[in-house]
Amino acid sequence: AFDPYLNLFCLARIDDRGKNPASDDRIRQRRAADRSRRNRYSRREVNFSGTPDAAAERRTTARRSTMALHSKSSQFGHTKIQLVFLWLLILLAVDSLNPVKIVLHVFPWIAPWHVASCAASLIGYILVAELKEILYYATKVFFHVVLSIFFRDIEAIGLQNAPHPPAIFVVNHANQFIDGVVLMTTCPNKISLLVAEKSWRRRVIGDIAWLMGCVPIKRPQDSARRGTGTARMVLDKKETEMYLEGTGTRFTKEFQPKDKVRMRLVSHTGTSDMFLFKVAQVVSDVRLRVDKAAFDEVYGADFVSDVLSPNQKNITFDTFDVLKYVDHSEIYSKVIDLLSSGGSISIFPEGGSHDRTDLLPLKVGVALIAYAALDTHDINVPIVPVGLNYFRAHRFRARAVVEYGTPIYIDTGTLAQYQKGGAERRRACGNLMDSIEDSMRSVIVTTPDYAALRLIYAARRLFVRRDISAAQKQDLNRRFADGYTQILQMDDPPAGFLELKERIEEYQEELSNLGIKDYQVPTLGYVDEDDKYAPDEVLNKIQIPYKILHMVLVLTLSSIPFIMFNMPVGLAARYYGKYRRAKALSESKVKVRANDVRMSEMVKLSIVLVPSLWAFYATVLLLCTDLDRHALAVVLFLLPVCSYVGVFFTEAGVIDFKDLRPYLMRLYPSTRKRMNCLPRTRRGLERELRAFIKEHGPKMGEIFYDKEVDWKNVQEQRRLSVIKKD
Repeated sequence: AFDPYLNLFCLARIDDRGKNPASDDRIRQRRAADRSRRNRYSRREVNFSGTPDAAAERRTTARRSTMALHSKSSQFGHTKIQLVFLWLLILLAVDSLNPVKIVLHVFPWIAPWHVASCAASLIGYILVAELKEILYYATKVFFHVVLSIFFRDIEAIGLQNAPHPPAIFVVNHANQFIDGVVLMTTCPNKISLLVAEKSWRRRVIGDIAWLMGCVPIKRPQDSARRGTGTARMVLDKKETEMYLEGTGTRFTKEFQPKDKVRMRLVSHTGTSDMFLFKVAQVVSDVRLRVDKAAFDEVYGADFVSDVLSPNQKNITFDTFDVLKYVDHSEIYSKVIDLLSSGGSISIFPEGGSHDRTDLLPLKVGVALIAYAALDTHDINVPIVPVGLNYFRAHRFRARAVVEYGTPIYIDTGTLAQYQKGGAERRRACGNLMDSIEDSMRSVIVTTPDYAALRLIYAARRLFVRRDISAAQKQDLNRRFADGYTQILQMDDPPAGFLELKERIEEYQEELSNLGIKDYQVPTLGYVDEDDKYAPDEVLNKIQIPYKILHMVLVLTLSSIPFIMFNMPVGLAARYYGKYRRAKALSESKVKVRANDVRMSEMVKLSIVLVPSLWAFYATVLLLCTDLDRHALAVVLFLLPVCSYVGVFFTEAGVIDFKDLRPYLMRLYPSTRKRMNCLPRTRRGLERELRAFIKEHGPKMGEIFYDKEVDWKNVQEQRRLSVIKKD
């Protein structure tokens, strides 16, 4: 039962081959049966009854023919470009074949500047006519370069799921300004992002948003202000209505129907979080009625009875914020017109950037746009989930994985329900939002908190014994995250789970105290068959000084371009990012550490300071040297090149600086013994983790057995099971 899952990553079973011939025969038979079954069903589709569907077979044949045609067309188009380029090269090289020179020779009254003027006029016309397209793709190229500086690797997986326009891309918002740039540079389609009007009005950000063709949208939270007095929530006797009762409040002057109240709720269990309440009716200065139906749709119908104290049906609030109602009908009409004309849009349904390990409650706007496009233009727009997964995103040379999930479509049978309006429309939109949320969770890794996320990453590194692709890493991370969540929800966790969890956390804590990384542990030595640390003492005595000398040399060489071209901007961006992070954390109601702000602010400042640094160097060279114009032009051209190359030299120096620490620490007797024990500890954790998965993995269902998991279906099942349990 364990073999299908491990066979995907070519893991633990390799060590056991040949030890049990009977087991190996069963494994080979099972794999042959799997291959036969895949070959039998890969050539045709089946309906729900399990019988072949003739229409499905025809669709499959047509789809394969279309794919083959597209492939041949793409290859032929590439060949045409090559032939045209080479032909133009021949024309320019041979005067007797140059058509411009032939025309000038035949008609001597035509001067060369006539032709040049006509060509320049046509170029100007094209630039004006296609200005937006040119600016968009020029901005895309520019940010490709910018991201290659700040990110070590950005890998996009699932690009085949990105359909041709029109389309709606729904994206998790985990890194503020960087999210839109990463999506723009990885998406094969031209997309228009919906950005907050608050960001649209900011310098640099607003200019870039205009170049990217973004659509500004006003958010209620951007104009939020503190209300007067304090308030508490009160339920009526039948628990069918919710009211806010205030002390020293002025509800009649500060609220109108459809406005929202934002406040921090503290339940009887001691937990607290921010909640939004839609105003249904303002009764007096100290009392207003909340739209309980809208509240239940967002937070669940049983939320109020679950969080309120059994003894008293009220919760006291210290303060509250007033969020005025914003009419988005005009924005919706613009977006729908864009979709109907063949455009694609990108929406962050969470409404704001955050650094939590799970999604925030989604806004219903994306469902309204999709239904409106279907209702008014008869366009069932595909909704594509996109997961932005960052690793140490607030640090220089971070890594990111962009995952495009399977598109979802509106069930056309629910359009009549949407058209009825009122509660029926809210129900239709709510069901679509549930599906969208499930699809968004299927392309990210969600955990209860940062500690759980670190534990899952550590478990994945311990489990995998070889390099795997980014897609496999994402899949394995989700398997561990889902299994971890299932175990936490059990009344009686499996035996050994808490002990294994504690030992992995202790191992992580030891690495943190020593200041080394998990990937560096295997370089400290090796473990023999008896799990005893057995290094070659003579070899290590020779290697350690050599490694230290080599790394110091690389670090010294890499520091030269860093000091000249990158250090001033890097230091300024670092401190500015910390300042903006602290400010955003103090103003935000949802951020945990505000790490999503830091990288965005660093990139924005660097975009301004780097050209300024080049201009400063150019001014110094102009005033303090006797370089002629040609030499100065060459230097100015080389400044961006040297600055860009200096980034990679700096990265090499930083890596060697990190790898230098283990070797230096092994020179101290106090830490040498602790570091010598790490390989043995890691090897033991590997075996314990594999044994635990082998014993308890079958209880986890499809995430253990299936090689390819439908993560949207898994998320939907988890959500429905929670609803059923409640």
